[in-house]
Amino acid sequence: MLYVILPMPTNIKDLKQKALLNKKENNRFFEKLKKENNRVLDDAFRSFHQEVFSVTNCLNCANCCKTTGPLFTVKDIERIAKHLKMKAGDFVQNYLHKDEDDDMVLNQLPCVFLQSDNTCRIYEVRPKACEEYPHTNRKNMKEILNITYLNISVCPAVFDIVDKMKKQIKI
Repeated sequence: MLYVILPMPTNIKDLKQKALLNKKENNRFFEKLKKENNRVLDDAFRSFHQEVFSVTNCLNCANCCKTTGPLFTVKDIERIAKHLKMKAGDFVQNYLHKDEDDDMVLNQLPCVFLQSDNTCRIYEVRPKACEEYPHTNRKNMKEILNITYLNISVCPAVFDIVDKMKKQIKI
């Protein structure tokens, strides 16, 4: 299978458009990834993650904070509430709600803690989901391929990681 590698999008509008253009090809590629050996897949993602993030500054984008929200665990809520010098219940009441999957998520997007310079007001105590985003350097990548697929249109780094994988990995 021949894959066309598009240059990493420079703005979010381009990212969504290029992700849409690559949709069929990415669908086929991700179906093949599902059949790949777990360790090979994890090693590949980890390697490309390191390569891409060695030249990526997330503060230039922050699209994840502008368009998607993390899931908040009980530990996240307690830690952030303490940092903000408020009760956990007040934090939930002011900032969160339960979604259709019964997960605690932000009331609004962009994230209320995102500042105008794309920095995070609670960065040192941010939710675990934010700390691990975009989840491309973890074990058991096969389990979250669906999330990675969706993140192609959210995160330019994920777009680039997947494009590099399509170009360099023969699956």
